[in-house]
Amino acid sequence: MKKSGYRTVFHIYLIFFLSLLGTILAAIGLFMLLITIGKPNGETVRSDWPSTFTEDLKEQIIFIDDKPQLKQAGLELLRDNQIGLQILDDAGNEIYGFQTTEDSVTHYEISDLLQLAKKGYSNSEKSTSFVGTVTYGETDYTYITQFPMDIRKVTMYLNGERFTGGKTIVFSTVGILLLVILAAGIAYGFLTAKMISRLAMSVRDISKRSYLPCKNNGTFRDLYDSLNSLDTEIRTSDRLREETENMRREWIANITHDLKTPLSPIKGYSEILLNDTPKTDEQCKRYAGIMLKNAAYMENLMDDLKLTYRLESGMVPINRQEQNLVRFLREMTIDILNRPEYENRCIEFDSTEETILFSFDEKLLIRAFQNLIVNAFVHGDKDTEITMQISTSVHEINITLSDNGKGMTEKETEKLFERYYRGASTDQKPKGTGLGLAIAKNIIELHGGNISVSSVPTVGTTFLMCFPRN
Repeated sequence: MKKSGYRTVFHIYLIFFLSLLGTILAAIGLFMLLITIGKPNGETVRSDWPSTFTEDLKEQIIFIDDKPQLKQAGLELLRDNQIGLQILDDAGNEIYGFQTTEDSVTHYEISDLLQLAKKGYSNSEKSTSFVGTVTYGETDYTYITQFPMDIRKVTMYLNGERFTGGKTIVFSTVGILLLVILAAGIAYGFLTAKMISRLAMSVRDISKRSYLPCKNNGTFRDLYDSLNSLDTEIRTSDRLREETENMRREWIANITHDLKTPLSPIKGYSEILLNDTPKTDEQCKRYAGIMLKNAAYMENLMDDLKLTYRLESGMVPINRQEQNLVRFLREMTIDILNRPEYENRCIEFDSTEETILFSFDEKLLIRAFQNLIVNAFVHGDKDTEITMQISTSVHEINITLSDNGKGMTEKETEKLFERYYRGASTDQKPKGTGLGLAIAKNIIELHGGNISVSSVPTVGTTFLMCFPRN
């Protein structure tokens, strides 16, 4: 999976992570709601603060003339927090009160105190009461604190002893969260199934070549971008395959014609030699020469076909030997110019060094460079000149082969090294088998090099070959 695939997976995990984070934050918020309360002054404290406050309040109760009173600090604590206080005698009667409400009772039965201590709240919906005891002498006094808030509806005690009204909130909230997660999962499942169905349809359309590229900015954006790229590559491949097939059919038709062309004089002169008409020795030699020339053409054509497919399949053995590349190329150009058909042509040779050692197969490299040079002569006019330049760098050997011929268009240079392609910048019938430059390219690449071409119509063509230094 590449970068785009990782991005899609990241989006999916991001959605999952955000959902999980939201659930965790909601649970934390719920938990904080259940274990905290707000004081009348807006301050948030732990839910066990009322019970702790009630327990600590006994330190503020004093007895004067056997009557309970509150210290000044205790009064300020009750006043600041708007908390009411009732102190009861052993019979349950109120003997001291501070900031009590109008509906506060002044007498409590033992059962009422037990219920109040157990539940932690009174019958009032606007306040919550806590019970404590303080001992003076041998007498136990009960005191009740009244907090101006309904703690049982919003909280639970941290010590775990009570969990009354908080149960409803917890179960309700957890149920809502589960429903939200379930609904979100179902919605996301339907969305994912819909997107996967669209992706499957897109893949099917691509196979049928009826896919229409589309833009998608959602989670599966990268997948759609990949599908768009895949469709483009497939269509390009189909077009290239069709062009190659058309080129191959045309090439087969041309090769068939090229084979028939030398066969016709061979057959004709063979029939002439076979009949009983008297012939001179000069005629026989001329007929035999024509037949031999056409047979050699056919043999070269067959060799090109054989070599092409052996190079493509990697079946050509390469016998590399280290020798002076400059001397080798110079001697090869001299051999070409010594041929009768090219004895009046010009090849300029220039090298920055006299000795450049390189390991190569002599026969194969001769074939490659001869194909390039002869191709320039064949497709140029009689005044076409070729310049071969050799230079070196730290890591490469560069060979430039330029001509001042008719040049080629950009479309022709793009297909120049393809098999079966026979380019021509004139209206004349293309010459050659269409395999020469493809063979040259394969041989150069077999030696670890590469070849490129640039051309300008009516100006000329330049081939650049780069080989790695040994």
